[in-house]
Amino acid sequence: MTVNAMLAQYGAEDHDVARVRRLLAAEPDPWRRDLPLHLTASAFVVHPATRRVLLRWHERQQAWLQVGGHGDPGERDPLAVALREGREETGLPDLTPWPDDSLLQVAVVPVPAKGAEPAHEHADLRFVLATTQPDAIRPEKPEAPLRWLPVDEALEATGEANVREALSRVRRLLDA
Repeated sequence: MTVNAMLAQYGAEDHDVARVRRLLAAEPDPWRRDLPLHLTASAFVVHPATRRVLLRWHERQQAWLQVGGHGDPGERDPLAVALREGREETGLPDLTPWPDDSLLQVAVVPVPAKGAEPAHEHADLRFVLATTQPDAIRPEKPEAPLRWLPVDEALEATGEANVREALSRVRRLLDA
């Protein structure tokens, strides 16, 4: 499904959605990392049976966040990017969209400068993925540990307002 089709089915975060729509209209490849605002895709990984969510430490952001990131050259499907990134960052082989392939959240987030890379923004398209093998997690990098937490503890672990809102939505899905 295209990003525009996903946004057409999605009504929240009007300001951020409007920025993503402008990006899509202006850029032939909105995934290009050299753009000051570019698309990324991420996911909150859940284990529905235990009602836990997986958080990953993001060194650059200095925060516990969801998994995900940039599309590789030629990738255009946000869900496919979130799935690939989720598998790479967690080692979980069985990730699937949960409870379906809908967007959970659209959030434009600032990213601080690092080295030669200037500060920029991610137009992050967020999903929920599930696993049946929570004990199979393997962090991609030692500096990016993973933690399974109940949603209430995950909310306490992060101070990012947009992530807290997303986790509140995950809690509603788990409660349904």
